[in-house]
Amino acid sequence: MHRLTLSAALPLALIACNSGGEAVASGEAATEVAAISPVDRLPFETAEVAAFDEPWAMTFLPDGRALVTEKKGVLKLVSFGADKKPAMVDVSGTPKVAYGGQGGLGDVVLSPDFTNDGFVYLSFAEAGEGDTSGAAVARAKMVTAADGSASLKDMQVIWRQEPKVSGKGHYGHRIAFGPDGMMYISSGERQKFDPAQDLEQNLGKIVRLTPTGGIPSDNPMYDQGRIKAQIWSYGHRNPLGLAFDSAGNLWNSEMGPKGGDELNLVKRSANYGYPKVSNGDHYDGRDIPDHSPEDGFVPPKVFWTPVISPSSLMIYTGDLFPAWQNSAFIGALSGQALVRVKLDGENAEKADNWAMEGRIREVEQGPDGAIWVLEDGARGSKGRLLKLTPAK
Repeated sequence: MHRLTLSAALPLALIACNSGGEAVASGEAATEVAAISPVDRLPFETAEVAAFDEPWAMTFLPDGRALVTEKKGVLKLVSFGADKKPAMVDVSGTPKVAYGGQGGLGDVVLSPDFTNDGFVYLSFAEAGEGDTSGAAVARAKMVTAADGSASLKDMQVIWRQEPKVSGKGHYGHRIAFGPDGMMYISSGERQKFDPAQDLEQNLGKIVRLTPTGGIPSDNPMYDQGRIKAQIWSYGHRNPLGLAFDSAGNLWNSEMGPKGGDELNLVKRSANYGYPKVSNGDHYDGRDIPDHSPEDGFVPPKVFWTPVISPSSLMIYTGDLFPAWQNSAFIGALSGQALVRVKLDGENAEKADNWAMEGRIREVEQGPDGAIWVLEDGARGSKGRLLKLTPAK
């Protein structure tokens, strides 16, 4: 076990990276990164548990094991030992992914009734005709054998971005199940700008579906055609975090352009304005009007300029860090930080921005209330899985 200190980690957080945190895929220019909280010592101990090849997401099973996705298309089943290296097996039956840029295997989420139905949900970039691709969500039953092997059976794609377009960025494709039993999916605008406002496309949206991919009859535009009927909210850019708080509010963290990273309270039928308004600007220097009270769009509850490049979102409910209950935790890519935001009902307030040793791709709460983070593992390096526990 080791402790990250501010003096060791601070220079990493001041390196200018692009706002999207994904320079290879987006071609976006460098921009200034948000500063780190001035603390003498981090309030948690950090233990390195394992390492992965370009990990993207993780989730815990009811028995304490975890599933971890790797962008190239591998799903790992990880068993943790008390004092030994975790055991890992590849889960067979994963979908074929369009790997490259920001594309590949993405989120992994369990069915709300996983103990009984065994369904696992995966998001991924799926190839289309020509040089096109789009995000997709599939579900399958996970089956484990006595020898420790695991497989996905009867996989079915239940949602797709429409249309598939060129480029390899801004898929979004985070998944969250709500207290209403419905499935919410974040859909990026694929670096095409205008689709975020086009209600005939599901790019740049948060969509709401049943667990089987059906369209709930109480969706706001249910009777206006198949694509419109999916839409819960719109005007999003690259929403890479999606989570419900204990009161049932839906939040999303979203990469802005050059500036203007966001934490949004996601409301039914709401339009969050991109690309008509943003607290950032286009990378070619063109101005985007800032959010204003009279513009008719819903502003973020919190925004960052300079940026943090939010990669993920977790809302903490555990007992191990009691002072942080109902806080939003955001992984920062270019910021190379773990970011905490205090939530109070429908309000949010910036709290902490702790320097880490690398780009943070995923944040997850463990069964015992520990906070787990996955490093990005880009540029040929392994992405470490870190377990955070209270500082001694």
